[in-house]
Amino acid sequence: MKKLFWQRSPRSFILPAAAQEQPEVYPSYIQVNGRAEKEVTPDEFYLQIVINERDSKGKISVESQQRDMIAALKKLGIATDRQLTVSNVSSTFFKKNTALASAKYQLKLTSAAQLSAAWQALSDLGISDVSLVKVGRSDLESLKQEVRKAAIVDARTCAEELAGAIGQQVGKCFNIVDYNNDVMPAFYNNSMVFRAKGVMADAAAEESAAEEPLDFKTVKLTYSVQAKFVLK
Repeated sequence: MKKLFWQRSPRSFILPAAAQEQPEVYPSYIQVNGRAEKEVTPDEFYLQIVINERDSKGKISVESQQRDMIAALKKLGIATDRQLTVSNVSSTFFKKNTALASAKYQLKLTSAAQLSAAWQALSDLGISDVSLVKVGRSDLESLKQEVRKAAIVDARTCAEELAGAIGQQVGKCFNIVDYNNDVMPAFYNNSMVFRAKGVMADAAAEESAAEEPLDFKTVKLTYSVQAKFVLK
């Protein structure tokens, strides 16, 4: 009877392509931080306006005050069809005859001068419940990209200066860490306050506030990056 013999073939292992690839190793490199910042002035201003029949003791309706407000804003060159929106309208007049109607609006303005003129016009109409709720920039995203690019350029410049001091040159960049600090806060001069809701200022205080110029501070956009460059 013949005996059968089985020959076991040697094992072979095939590693994934990713495991076979070894990362490039640079025996000499420089690691630096880059930083860039830019100060920008807000060009978007958002006013909250509340019209209430209570201000006229019910003698002037919300609809009438709204018409007067829109007419006054149009005289200032404000496109009320695009810049003025209704946030809320409430009325319980039909439930109780003694109730008074009110309406809330948001007005978007494009300069501090326009803001000042609009506030004065509203004040002249007896609309006292006005507040600045937000400021911003219309081109914020492009500004962020501009400052981010400037930060990596600053890192390259720094690396070249340091390498040059020891007689070496900077090669390609092989690692970048982007530290995002790109949130633009709603920042404005808190000393500039419109007449607070429900608070009646005396005539001298109103006159002083009207003469005070609107001085909006700039907002600073800051970006930081860390980069590694090959040294040659």
